[in-house]
Parts: sequence; C-alpha cells; structure tokens
Amino acid sequence: MLEQIISNVRVKGHHLLMDVGVADGNIVYVENSGAAKEWTANTVVNGEGGVLLPGLVEPHIHLEKAYLLSRMEKEAESLQEAIRMTADMKKIFTRSDMRERSLQVIKEAVSNGVTHMRCHAEVDPILGLSAIESALELKQSVRHLLDLQVVAFPQEGIFKSPGTADLMEEAFRIGCDVVGGITYQDPDLDEHLKFVFELAGKYNKPLDFHADFSDKPEDLAIVQIAKRTMQYGLQGRVSAGHVTSLGSLARVEAEAAAELLSEAGIHIITLPATDLYINGRGDEEKPRRGLTPVKLLQEKGVNVAIGMNNVQNPFTPFGKADPLETAWLLAVTAYLGGERDASRLLGMLTEGASRVLALKGYGIREGAPADMVLFRERTERDVLLHKSETRTVWKRGVKVADTRIERDCPCYER
Repeated sequence: MLEQIISNVRVKGHHLLMDVGVADGNIVYVENSGAAKEWTANTVVNGEGGVLLPGLVEPHIHLEKAYLLSRMEKEAESLQEAIRMTADMKKIFTRSDMRERSLQVIKEAVSNGVTHMRCHAEVDPILGLSAIESALELKQSVRHLLDLQVVAFPQEGIFKSPGTADLMEEAFRIGCDVVGGITYQDPDLDEHLKFVFELAGKYNKPLDFHADFSDKPEDLAIVQIAKRTMQYGLQGRVSAGHVTSLGSLARVEAEAAAELLSEAGIHIITLPATDLYINGRGDEEKPRRGLTPVKLLQEKGVNVAIGMNNVQNPFTPFGKADPLETAWLLAVTAYLGGERDASRLLGMLTEGASRVLALKGYGIREGAPADMVLFRERTERDVLLHKSETRTVWKRGVKVADTRIERDCPCYER
C-alpha cells in the first residue's frame, strides 16, 4: 500500500491530468488519472486539476540579516551604506537572535512551498563563526522541513578584514557546504579569486559569488570568474548572484560576456528585489533598472535562477520569503509577461534553481524525493499572476504546510 496519492493534478510535460503516488518518501509513479492500474493508499489528496510543482528552491538568501527594520535609524541610500549599517548592527547579534530571525524566514518559506534553500552566512571578525554555526545547527533541526545548504560568505572582504581567511578555512572544517566570494570588497580581485578558488579545490566544494553588484559597465569581475572556473575545471559548480553590471553593457559586449558564462557553465542568480532597490540611484535621467539581462543570458544558454536575497533589512526594506512574489516582480520589471514567460519563471524557481544547488533526482518523476507543492490554479500563468495563496507542501512525502485562503464577499440586495 502507498502512503498517499495526489490525484488529478497538472504536471509539467504531461497534457492530461496525472496521479502521483508516494511511498517511503519518494515518488513511485506518475500516471494518467483514471489509468486502469489500481492503487491503494493511506491518503488520497484530490488536486482538483491544480498545478503540482516540485518543491520550490531558494538559491540565495541571507537568514541572519533578516528582519532588521526596527533596528535601523535611517534607510540605506547605497550598497556601501547598507553594508556599513549592517556591519554596525552585527556587533550586537546573538546566537538566539540570529536563530529566531532565521527560523522565522524558514517557516515562512516552507509555508510558501520552499523545500530546498541555500543561505549565505557571514564570516568575519565581527561575528566570527557564530552565523555559520547557527546556520549549521538550523540545517540539522529543520531538515524535516527543508534541505539547507550553507555558504561561508565574507561580506566584509577576506583581506580587507584581517583574520577572515583563517575563519573561512575553519568554516569548512566544521561542515560548511559552499565557498562564498564577493568581488567588490577586497581591493585586489585576483588575490580574492585565487583564495576562494583554491579553498574550493582543497575541500572539493562549489563556489557562490556576490559579483558585479552595480550599474557600472566596467565592473566585469564575472569575466574573470568564468575564466578561472574553466582553468580550475569547475564548470557547472560556480554560481554568481546580482551580476547587474551586465545590464549596463552595450548589447554586443553583453552577448560576448554571456557566451563566456555559458561556456564556463556559470549559474546566474537574479535578485530583483534588492537589485531594483539599490541600483540606478546615480542616474538623474533615464534611470536604469539595474537588473542582470535575464533574457539575453538565457538566449545564450546560461542557467538563470531567481533568489529572494534579503528580507526586510537595509539592502531590501520590504518583501517576504515567497519565491512567487519575487518571480512576479521579475516578470513585471524584465518584460516577462507572456504565457511562455510564466512557465519560464516557474522553471527558474524549480529546475533552474535545482541546478544551482546541484540537487540529485529533483522533479515530479519516479524515483525522485516527494518534495512537492500543490497550487489550486489550473495553469502556470495563473499560479504566477495570482501569487497563489492556497498551497499544500510536502517534504519527502510528509505534509509540512497547508495554506488555504477562503474569500467570502456576499452581495446584498438593496
């Protein structure tokens, strides 16, 4: 007997309504609804023609920096000011404080359909390894809700902040998952890249950069990242968030950069909530949107995923842990309003982001872990347009969230 069957659902790649069977935490079959084969299950959930997606993947978020609005004396007016303000606030972070705010983000993300997440935890002389240790503890305590990858992220720079290099090394001795880098903090980019690429090689870890977060076309560290990726043989194992300077390049130059990124297998993570808020501030006329050129990158074969980045802090003083909200924002600002675009955007939250995290066996298919989210809307476009509030979420076949919104607006005769 199966644990459960999710019946009458719309699954990408199938034209008919499908039934999805789950046993031992895995998907054991995906068949046309009403197929002759008889199955029995402890639980049957009627999807009523709704869209069933694999669990959403959040590829880039900062947990310990979330929900800081009440501690801010003013709003940040630039990237460097946001970094300075956050560095000051970090001085009074405690383990319990970081855990409480991080857990608030995780719970909201799970309720919105997230089953995998990569977080950037800061490593510097201010926090030491406390943010890393907090994230690694959460990784274990919330594994029944989602799988968490932890990036050792040197926000304050590695050589700009003496002692950070040793802390980065120690982060991997205690179990960190991903080497982080940042191209706009250390004065010597080559020195920074050499350190993080060699650290990744030493511990056999992927890399994830904050790169080229500006609207200056001359900021092209991503080109050096791509070249080193191929030099070190790390194609497909390197990601970069922001990369917004590409959006200010002339078309022919942006195409050349995109072709290099495709060749190197670099994953790009667009972070629209933060990128739109921070960039373009110096343009008195014709302000730029400040996004990485999503369409161009995808045309050249680059895998582009969508991330939330920050939740209510100096970098992004709004937002919540809902990938659909972020995708909707990107749809509006990157001219992705068509029906095919909706499917593309949901793919960036699922299959595209799963490639960033190098997830094995991901998807709605036999043998995959039963990480799923069910929407009551009947098309992918409606899921995106409505930012569906009714969602049921399973992690390894166990229901971990069920949000149902019932609206009743009775009409009265006069």
